[in-house]
Amino acid sequence: MSLAIFDLDNTLIADDSDYLWGQFLVDQGIVDKTYYETANLKFYKQYKEGTLDIVEFLTFSLKPLADHDTQQLYQWRAQFIHEIIIPILLQPAQDLINKHRDKGDTLLVITATNRFVTEPIVNLYGIDNLLASTPEFINGKYTGRVDGIPCFQEGKVTLLEEWLKTSQENMTDSYFYSDSHNDLPLLKLVDHPVAVDPDEKLNAFANENNWPIISLRQGVCPNEHFHK
Repeated sequence: MSLAIFDLDNTLIADDSDYLWGQFLVDQGIVDKTYYETANLKFYKQYKEGTLDIVEFLTFSLKPLADHDTQQLYQWRAQFIHEIIIPILLQPAQDLINKHRDKGDTLLVITATNRFVTEPIVNLYGIDNLLASTPEFINGKYTGRVDGIPCFQEGKVTLLEEWLKTSQENMTDSYFYSDSHNDLPLLKLVDHPVAVDPDEKLNAFANENNWPIISLRQGVCPNEHFHK
């Protein structure tokens, strides 16, 4: 039995849930369209380029949680999951998850996108373990601040190491599936790094290091790359 770790955005789903949540807030008139749409796109471009200041981004992305009633937020989130996320779930991703589950592997998603957005998405895939950037929640309300270390780049490694100390898991024969060069610190740590529909930088690195490169955007799960 192994630890099978998955990135979420553009890996298990066919888009970026963080960016889509921001656009959902714009489309629903919950945030100012001109300011928020421009800033959301700016941060997304920085993420793809590898220049994102994660603290600056979380200050931006978590502010709407602090500005609204918690129950209202949950209603908006349910609408977002139904209308935006369910259509971009990937059956080949579910098949890959199921293969690891059938082997008895422990399933874990590690994502930079905050837990408020990602927890229900991860639940849809039947995965119980999630490490994500965590919005601070005090006295029944989100504060707009991040609680603890942002789950991004090296922060993913740090949070994983902390999680391993309190779980029965270890990194022997471990897997990590990701699309992003931002995840190279963790990809380099596991025994089986797998690039999934990778961005240009990760694709080049994977090719140089003979890592498997797979796609979950196709109709058939790439079984040939699944290590027994």
